[in-house]
Amino acid sequence: MLLVGAVAALAFPPVDLLPVLALCFPLLMRAIDRAGSWRDAARRGFMFGLGLHTAGLYWLTDAILVRVDTFWWLVPLAAPGCALILAPMAAAPAALCRLAPAGWRRGLALAGLWTLFDMARVFIFSGFPWNPLGSGWELPGLVGDVMIQPAAWVGVDGLTLGTVLLALLPLAGRRGVALSLGGVLAWAILGGALLVLRPLPAGRNPVVVLVQGNVPETQKISGEDDIAIFRRYLALTRQGVAQALAGPAASGRPVVFAWPESAFPGLLQEDDMARQMIARAGAGASAGVIGSMRRDESDRWRNSVMAVVEPDGRLADLYDKAHLVPFGEYQPAFLPFHVVPGDGMAPGVGLRTWHLPGVAPVGPLICYEVIFSGQVVDRHDRPDWLVNVTNDGWYGNTAGPRQHLAAVRIRAVEEGMPIARAANTGISAAFDAHGHEIVRLGWNREGVLVVPLTGTLPVTIFGLFGRWVPFGLAMGAILLAAPWRVGAARRPR
Repeated sequence: MLLVGAVAALAFPPVDLLPVLALCFPLLMRAIDRAGSWRDAARRGFMFGLGLHTAGLYWLTDAILVRVDTFWWLVPLAAPGCALILAPMAAAPAALCRLAPAGWRRGLALAGLWTLFDMARVFIFSGFPWNPLGSGWELPGLVGDVMIQPAAWVGVDGLTLGTVLLALLPLAGRRGVALSLGGVLAWAILGGALLVLRPLPAGRNPVVVLVQGNVPETQKISGEDDIAIFRRYLALTRQGVAQALAGPAASGRPVVFAWPESAFPGLLQEDDMARQMIARAGAGASAGVIGSMRRDESDRWRNSVMAVVEPDGRLADLYDKAHLVPFGEYQPAFLPFHVVPGDGMAPGVGLRTWHLPGVAPVGPLICYEVIFSGQVVDRHDRPDWLVNVTNDGWYGNTAGPRQHLAAVRIRAVEEGMPIARAANTGISAAFDAHGHEIVRLGWNREGVLVVPLTGTLPVTIFGLFGRWVPFGLAMGAILLAAPWRVGAARRPR
């Protein structure tokens, strides 16, 4: 089962080899059916989950290699260690689905339970819902655009439910294979219809300048080139804003420039001169969105993003990252050893919508906060667009940044609004409200992207009800399976 789970990870971006799930999940189901007890089924599910997440998260090792002189002993433990924490989320569905009788009912129960426990990953430490199976439909280009459209109704977790159901259908033989292929076709038709029937409005969203400085993480950590890094970002900002203001798309539209997470090599909130220099570099833009560390009133460190406006570099607003990275930005209390420098960071109070002068309302997100389906916008004050600043430089040229980018794309579909993403070493990109990629600046490249954001769609079904939709669907699948078990138990022998 360990190897089967590892092969299933090929379905995740950027490999996107979804057909492997039609092999791996039937093998998992057969292993559950042949288990001698629920404990044995749980063990087999655990091994499947361990293989799935170890292979899917292999890139975590690259973050350790950045500071290998200090954390060399963690190199072989990073991916397997996280997988050990996540594997119970596969063991529990494997054990519980045995309450349903073997056959299609047990498969239905497994799909519903898998989805529920996958959704529950938001409650592990500060949350780690990375690589839901539904993300496998985020295929490159138009095919992916079509296949992720149902997320506007059911979210990525609803796509996960559908994915497991389709993957298990081959167990029913030729008829099951035909039904699985027919389900994929129906999925594509539904996605295509949604794409066509929801035309994008013109809207009033800004022209966004995404600045990618391409600063290696080792260079940032050393602190020896802080002035050179700052000058690089200023120069790129001048170039990008000048290009945006000269372009026809900026006619009557505000221009906003964005730097990545922690791009400013210092404490921007405390540096008036630096803010003035940033404002001058972005002269003509309505605002700059700058990633920077800060110290709060209690002298606690926070990972923040700040809005700088002309002409004096005034701080118009700021947002503190609320979902901190476990083992990276804060230290889980159960660890017997110390891996986070100092006392770690303090989380922010939660989602915000910025109302900057002359700019359509925007929701700021820092780094992996964007992976939390249904938790990226303030539902009491919905923005018109989202900006995500991140630093994926820790993870090298691996699957990690690609999987992160896939999460950005599907959030655009779920919420029906465009997203602009500024990344330090890549991949910077922007997506419209259909999840269609407008522009991209690839890995390990320095430059700017100038993107006139498209309009925002009316609030989606998922935007209205959030994760209650996939939760209800998963519970419905479980309930459809469960009563049959009760009836069978009462039937006279």
